Amino acid sequence: MQRRRGFTMIELLVVISIIGLLSVLGLVAYSSARKKARDAVRVGDIAQFRRALDIYFTNYQQYPTRIDDGEIGVDMACLGGSGWGIANCTVPVYMGYAPPDPSEVTNGNACTFSSGVNRCNYAYVPLNPSPYQQYNMYFSLENGSGDLGSGVNCATEAGVTSSCTH
Repeated sequence: MQRRRGFTMIELLVVISIIGLLSVLGLVAYSSARKKARDAVRVGDIAQFRRALDIYFTNYQQYPTRIDDGEIGVDMACLGGSGWGIANCTVPVYMGYAPPDPSEVTNGNACTFSSGVNRCNYAYVPLNPSPYQQYNMYFSLENGSGDLGSGVNCATEAGVTSSCTH
């Protein structure tokens, strides 16, 4: 009696099922890691904006009305249309450019940071009539980060929280 060598159909199906399951679990973990990385970039960007706004406040005793006016979040006109032509700016530059939302970068879309407009998951709103002594900066997170939850969060002159207190 001769014995046949090889795998049975059931053995092959079990192995293929296990490989498929491991692939799905890997893709889910990868997707979650990408969302967490984008959230970390957003939180870092908000920290940069807050530092630039604090320096601006120290110099002028008020917060700016906008943050894409060539002082915080320099626009392309100030940059001379291409590259870092900050010498073309007539005002002090507190932050070189307004960083786009990480999801906008991965999609290849241009993104501008403007006052009161929730574009790129960031929005800056100065509070009180001029001189502006307070601000709210809204930003969205996909998964949350630390004490901040997913969805809309808020940065103020006092700190970063899950909701605005002003």
